[in-house]
Amino acid sequence: MSSTSTEVHDAGTAETAETAGTAGTAGTARTDRRSTGGGRFDRIARSPLAWAVTGFVGVTLVAGATATAPGPLPAVGAAFALGVYRVVMRRQARRATPEIARRGAVREWLLGAGIGLGFLLSSILLITLFGGFSFSWAGNGVSVVVSAVITIAGGALTEELTFRGLALQALEQRWGGRAAVAITSLFFGFAHFFNPGATVWSALAIALEAGVLLGVAFLWRRNLWFVFGLHFAWNLVQQLFGIAVSGHVVQGLLVTHAHGPAWLTGGVFGLEASVVPVLISFGLSVGMLTMARKGTGLAPVAAAAH
Repeated sequence: MSSTSTEVHDAGTAETAETAGTAGTAGTARTDRRSTGGGRFDRIARSPLAWAVTGFVGVTLVAGATATAPGPLPAVGAAFALGVYRVVMRRQARRATPEIARRGAVREWLLGAGIGLGFLLSSILLITLFGGFSFSWAGNGVSVVVSAVITIAGGALTEELTFRGLALQALEQRWGGRAAVAITSLFFGFAHFFNPGATVWSALAIALEAGVLLGVAFLWRRNLWFVFGLHFAWNLVQQLFGIAVSGHVVQGLLVTHAHGPAWLTGGVFGLEASVVPVLISFGLSVGMLTMARKGTGLAPVAAAAH
């Protein structure tokens, strides 16, 4: 090959390499832009606010469609809501869900239900001893109990999924456990402000006795089955005694007759507006908060990639 041909060939090779390099750089830049955009969207979708809103909408839609349905549908709807929660946490938040693990679920539920049972029965007993309550037989049978169990189970589980499962954990991840309990408690009280017979005091009482207690209970046990059991027993005892549940008149095995001032009996809103359960729940909350602190339950839990 002559020297002239070699020079021409070398020049062509250099130009081709430069063109390929330029094209490669442009392609890399486009890929980087796509990766950056995808990464930014992924970070937004995985943010606590995003997955909390997604989960809230999903759980609320399922619960709203089945909460007042006849037969076992409220419980079936709650089971579907649990599935929605699991999918959102695992796919969008990309974290494991030990708070709804099957292992130990029965034990945690029974522990929570036991505490809820003791809490409500002691509140009713104290109010009765002060002359606030008297009782008579309602004449209802087993069907009332079965209906109450199904309806209350559905409502209690979906409320815990939204308030303690989604809202509290999302807020905790951003601002810590104490702030999360305070904020979710206020929202929980506000959510009951529009119930029949509600007042500013009843909403505040719900925030203090239910919002704080259930929030701290979750921080202590890190288990939604536990707070579900507590919430379930709380509402079931009220209904079986024929006491209005958050302002809603219910049919139970007994009829509870209120006597005396509303600060003692709760008035038309029911037991939850009495100062007695507020004071008892305060003691329970302090005890659980102490145990949560010892068990580092107040430390924010980082989202785990799944």
